[in-house]
Amino acid sequence: MTVTQEPVGTLVRRWRERRRRSQLDVSIAADLSARHLSFIETGRAHPSRAMIERLCEELEVPLRERNRLYLAAGFAPVYAERALDDLGMARAAVQAVLTGHEPNPAMAVNVRWDLLAANRAMRSFLGDVDASVLTEPVNVLRVMLHPRGMAGRVRNYGPWRAGLLRRVRRQLERTAAAGLADLLEEVRSYPQPPERAGAAGAVPDNDLVVPTVMATEHGDLSLHHALTVFGAARDVTLDEIAIETFFPADERSAGLLRALADAGGRERSNRPELRTVVPTE
Repeated sequence: MTVTQEPVGTLVRRWRERRRRSQLDVSIAADLSARHLSFIETGRAHPSRAMIERLCEELEVPLRERNRLYLAAGFAPVYAERALDDLGMARAAVQAVLTGHEPNPAMAVNVRWDLLAANRAMRSFLGDVDASVLTEPVNVLRVMLHPRGMAGRVRNYGPWRAGLLRRVRRQLERTAAAGLADLLEEVRSYPQPPERAGAAGAVPDNDLVVPTVMATEHGDLSLHHALTVFGAARDVTLDEIAIETFFPADERSAGLLRALADAGGRERSNRPELRTVVPTE
């Protein structure tokens, strides 16, 4: 935990402005006067522990940043930060979700998109990525958008990339996570693969979501995804974990994932195999 040199009032004001809320709105919701909130933000009043927590709850401040507010106010941090393997039943829950989602891919990442855990189907996606992109800690955003990662294998790359970058921008706005702005600028600078003939036509007719369409040695694989986070987390690590679960977007993709899992179980001690290839069109 980095000790901030900024006053607690400055941090409160910054989070209020980040949420685009007025002093009056926040003061009413947090059950204090607008005058008192103004005094806190300008340093004329010192907030108690309880007041800091009320303001953080109202402004949806992430737990890591709440600890910074406590430290700035002269209090000890409230929220622990433990390694994933030390989270007990929460760690078991993450593993249960990943394992139970097979034969479909699933992974757990932190707020900076570092890979924390993945099931066998997801690891098979990473198995054919250039080793230079898989240096520890493996960053999933780099893997997805780097030219030597998965970028060249996504048929609908344009809308897929735009949606992914939009999500990261919103995540940065919501969390102010350290390092995320630099990571966003880095991946935005990656050269984009050239347009491929037939790429638009490879996207299934789906009026619910825009899937990710991957070219594989077995044919196109269409996936859409869902995001799961832990509610009411009381640990910094757990608060920052997101579980990405991928689902087949059509029956052919569902059958392909099942077949690959079955083949992997027979031939590779229950390790499914899915190697992606660069489309030749």
